[in-house]
Amino acid sequence: MKLSLCIPAYNEEKNIHYPLDSAYDLVDEVIIVNPGSTDRTAEIAKLYGSKAKVFNTDNPRNFLINKQRAIERASGEWILQLDADEALSEDLKMEISNLLQVQSSKFKIQNYNSKLKSLETVAYWIPRKNFFLTRFLMKGGVYPDYVLRLYKKENARFDLRGIHENVKIINSNNQISRNKQISKSNNQNSNKFGNSNLNNKNCLDSCDLEIGYLKNPILHYADPNFSRYLLRWDRYTTFDAEELYKKIQNPKSKIQKFSLFVDYFFVKPIVWFLKTYFRHLGFLDGFPGFVFSLFSSIRFWAIYIKYWQRKQKEL
Repeated sequence: MKLSLCIPAYNEEKNIHYPLDSAYDLVDEVIIVNPGSTDRTAEIAKLYGSKAKVFNTDNPRNFLINKQRAIERASGEWILQLDADEALSEDLKMEISNLLQVQSSKFKIQNYNSKLKSLETVAYWIPRKNFFLTRFLMKGGVYPDYVLRLYKKENARFDLRGIHENVKIINSNNQISRNKQISKSNNQNSNKFGNSNLNNKNCLDSCDLEIGYLKNPILHYADPNFSRYLLRWDRYTTFDAEELYKKIQNPKSKIQKFSLFVDYFFVKPIVWFLKTYFRHLGFLDGFPGFVFSLFSSIRFWAIYIKYWQRKQKEL
């Protein structure tokens, strides 16, 4: 079965080697959507050979739009989606290779016996290790950070909202899988900071599709230094502040205004730090674990301040 690697990449000349080095010989083609990079991202990608196809576009830099455009340009039946700062571990690479061989065998059997009736696995959750400062974080609710990155093209769709939405898995009737936006574990990266839990119901309501799980991880080199982390921290808090503004444009009373302030300046940061650093054992990740728990907690301050500034523009 043909496998396409899809990568959205904007000014990623320092990172684009991660997915290409680790997955190039596994896939049949590489689709890179480049929304106006000003560095050598496209040039470097083309050095890998004819399988690497770079599409230069004037799309917005929004990751979801460019992920969707990459899927649309792919010719493979299966899609492996990676960000430019992600790599396959060697064990994951082998696991995917073996999996596709099994899928190909199942396809041949089903074609031979059209009466064969079974659930069809069309996508897989993959655990992800996130590198922060000097190490991969394994505690604090950060690992396993399950993401939907391997799926059949015909069953995948992004809704183009948000920053870090997982792809939605749909059937032929456009019914969306129950776990379309749910992460399997305590996961601080669903919005790059937040936790969510997965229920284990993996079928559509019609029970004709299934989402499976892989064992070995994607390696995510998002934050090798603190400066890069702060840039991303600022971007995500700005987005969350806008979402808060859309949700609460006009607090109904002074009490609601005060409650919102207390919630974002005291309750949420304290609860979050206690949860990630102590309950989820973030302290076992050493100093990087402390910094991550601290800044993922005080992000609520930044969200509220940016929300407050947005409100002041109305005055």
